Amino acid sequence: MSKDSYLHKLRAGAPGQPAFFVFHGTGGDENQFFDFGARLLPNATVISPRGDVSEFGAARFFRRTAEGVYDMTDLDRATQQMAAFVTANRDEHEAGLVIGLGFSNGANILANVLIEFPDLFDAAVLMHPLIPFEPKPAPAPASRRVLITAGERDPICPVPLTNALADYFRVQGGEVEMEWHAGGHDIRGNEIEAAKAFLTPYV
Repeated sequence: MSKDSYLHKLRAGAPGQPAFFVFHGTGGDENQFFDFGARLLPNATVISPRGDVSEFGAARFFRRTAEGVYDMTDLDRATQQMAAFVTANRDEHEAGLVIGLGFSNGANILANVLIEFPDLFDAAVLMHPLIPFEPKPAPAPASRRVLITAGERDPICPVPLTNALADYFRVQGGEVEMEWHAGGHDIRGNEIEAAKAFLTPYV
């Protein structure tokens, strides 16, 4: 079934509370952001799937052929599968808003779900995302909110591509915020504080 199409960790919240999906980076698993998500939104249903692709033993959500070069066919497969997983779990738990948070590869699958299914997530935190292609137009509800966090010296997610993704989401509609730090492909304290502030309306 779609709600079990990924091995995942779950903490059920009350009906009507948000469904909060958290997505790990390459080499992470369902534990990487589960406790973090539970602390950010203590009343939400927290769902943390494990990527179903292995890259030399490291879990990912979709395949790539090189650093920054995506297998677009597999990205499409993974995006469709993830959207069905999110929808099924939202319905199973009678959730209210649907919120996502992802880092690196987890941010990339979340970003592509936002592109392909612009009505599915009400809010999303994309930590160090990389979309190395020109996304198709995908108008979003005016109420959708996106936070992008990034490093100014990130060797994996170049600044121009990060800014291009933010500009893309702005054009599609809704609110877009950005938070930068001076480092690379790592999560720093100001990003965590920005995520907390961004998610405060849903606590």
